[in-house]
Amino acid sequence: MDLVALGDGLERIARQAGAAIMDIYQQDFGVYEKQDASPLTDADLAAHNVIVKGLSGLSELPILSEESADIDWQTRQQWDRYWLVDPLDGTKEFIKKNGEFTVNIALIDNGKPVLGVVYAPALDVCYVGIDQHGAFKISEGQRSPITPKAHQQGETWKVVGSRSHQSPEIQALLERLPGDTELVAMGSSLKLCLVAEGAAHLYPRLGPTSEWDTGAAQAVVEAAGGSVTVIDSDDPLREDAAPLRYNQKESVLNPYFLVSC
Repeated sequence: MDLVALGDGLERIARQAGAAIMDIYQQDFGVYEKQDASPLTDADLAAHNVIVKGLSGLSELPILSEESADIDWQTRQQWDRYWLVDPLDGTKEFIKKNGEFTVNIALIDNGKPVLGVVYAPALDVCYVGIDQHGAFKISEGQRSPITPKAHQQGETWKVVGSRSHQSPEIQALLERLPGDTELVAMGSSLKLCLVAEGAAHLYPRLGPTSEWDTGAAQAVVEAAGGSVTVIDSDDPLREDAAPLRYNQKESVLNPYFLVSC
């Protein structure tokens, strides 16, 4: 597969989905309840429909989307390659109207995210990660390569945290880092992208996420040269952790993970 050409297609689809989201974002919108009591807006469904139509035009690969997640494990475990989609990541940020929500589309190849697009329509910022081809940020018409930034001795640690979810475990981790720390609050998958572009050093996630929350942004991080590794809450800074992988089990919930350079 030509990942570069597919990346162009994914960016186009993500922007189209973003336009559908913004049509609703600028209006009074309905809020419903999913079975897990998380908010669901008309924008999730509008973006989902745009993305599914667009991806179906790119390939015949199966699609796992947050809005069509009821695909049984017996079917999913037969997939070597598939599209992993979150049509609107950061629904709570969307409802708060703070702009920190994204469209996430990833190509998963044998458990590894090899292509990902993260588009923040309210900010008009797009991140693209292509395995073996690097990662890019597109903002104000400029397409710039990005890379993570290693922490330097004496420098303040910039650690990304969720604007909507905070936990005492994060404070415990901050206390373990040598030197001063600064918590950088951000919503949605933009948290991973901050590490990918060198705006933060670490993003520890010690709370629940689903695979569609992270797949696209992990592709960006790894293509940029960073890592997303599975961690143990008792030792989140261990250096020999395995990469976060996808479609390896029946549950679509991720283990805890650490995003770093």
